[in-house]
Amino acid sequence: MGAIPSYTSSQPAPAELSRRLSLIDSVAIVVGMMIGGGIFLVPNLVARSLPSTAAMLGVWALAGAISLLGALACAELGAAFPATGGQYVFLREAYGPAAAFLCGWSLFTVARTAQVAWLAVVFSLYAGYFVPLGQLGSRLLSLTALALFTWVNYRGVKFGAIVQNSFTVAKVLGILAIITAALLLGGHAAHPARAAVQTGTGVSFEQFGVALIACLLGYDGWVQLSFVAGEIRDPERNVLRALTLGTLGVTAIYLLANVAYLRVLSIPEIAASQHVAADAAERVLDGAGGTVVSLLILISVLGTLNGCFLTSPRVYFAQAKDGLFFEKFAYVHPVYGTPAFAIVAQTAWSAVLLLTGSYESLMDYSLFGIWVFYGLMIAGVMVLRRTRPDLHRPYRMWGYPVTPLIFLGITLWFLLNMLVTRPAASSAGLGLILTGIPAYFLWRWHNANSAPQKTRHPAL
Repeated sequence: MGAIPSYTSSQPAPAELSRRLSLIDSVAIVVGMMIGGGIFLVPNLVARSLPSTAAMLGVWALAGAISLLGALACAELGAAFPATGGQYVFLREAYGPAAAFLCGWSLFTVARTAQVAWLAVVFSLYAGYFVPLGQLGSRLLSLTALALFTWVNYRGVKFGAIVQNSFTVAKVLGILAIITAALLLGGHAAHPARAAVQTGTGVSFEQFGVALIACLLGYDGWVQLSFVAGEIRDPERNVLRALTLGTLGVTAIYLLANVAYLRVLSIPEIAASQHVAADAAERVLDGAGGTVVSLLILISVLGTLNGCFLTSPRVYFAQAKDGLFFEKFAYVHPVYGTPAFAIVAQTAWSAVLLLTGSYESLMDYSLFGIWVFYGLMIAGVMVLRRTRPDLHRPYRMWGYPVTPLIFLGITLWFLLNMLVTRPAASSAGLGLILTGIPAYFLWRWHNANSAPQKTRHPAL
């Protein structure tokens, strides 16, 4: 694609971000990003499609295994390229700057900023359970949450990691408390007509597929550890450790949670419930159950929201360092050592999406694009094995080439299913990605016609 100019002679290259994140911090990021609201809501969707205990637990286990394969592929790339920006960097190294730009472009304009706005709105909705809020109050609370986590992560990556660790520990302990209560008290609280092991009619491939998609969305978030790979200590070992421990830990928690739900609720009850965790908690904790679960969801959402500010701005930072985004996004705060402008810019755009309500459609549209780039990233493992066989790889993906092919097969099926079942949202998502093509060439043209550069990146 040719050389990519970076910075003009009047502007020195920005400082690098320092490695301050420990293994514990990294595991907390993985777990905190993966456990959002899925485990509280998705079991309802699964129970509608799968009429037996074995099928329900099986699909959650399969989704965890698939997510682990994706995480292991990410670990090989993260150990080989332990740089800030993660997924963006992997795509740049495998396919060149254009594919990487499209990924970063879609993350900032649509995917991750809409996710931030959505999480802030969900937070205010559940806060309304404790304190009645009108429309204005809800919006102000959502914007306050954005401002709070902007400040936390602006002030330092370690400060952001401490907050992330606290929320992750709190949400895991809360979920485990509900699981323990259900398993210990469920035998007395269960519906009298419920059998210990529930069975039903046969399961079709289509039904299983619907449930698997829902579970995969519940596991989403592991890739965001790669965004901060440039700030993880001993990344050649800790990226793999954090992704493996985090994904396995979340899988175990999800399976235990479903066992707990099934302990106190019948499958028809789960299928009919819009708040499975709350109904299960109320069955064993009486009136306090709804309050406990609402508080737990609040903590879970806040932890994921903080993680978005801790991770996603690093992608825009890396893109700007390559000269493929506004130069200001590559600014590193001289005192706090954070990509300060990128964090603030994410907040500003997320606030716009929140206030206009456009985040709802964009969240729906962005799902297709997120999985397109998942597929390209995992395929990048195979591309780089062929094009750069001598690349230093501290970790090589287990089961290669079968394991990445399995993930790619699931990804292709996922995308085709979306095109068939949700053609409007999928087409819109693809269209939003393609808007990055003229933006990419505009940045290339701008760089080519700007003042003489002091330094230039090598050809990518």
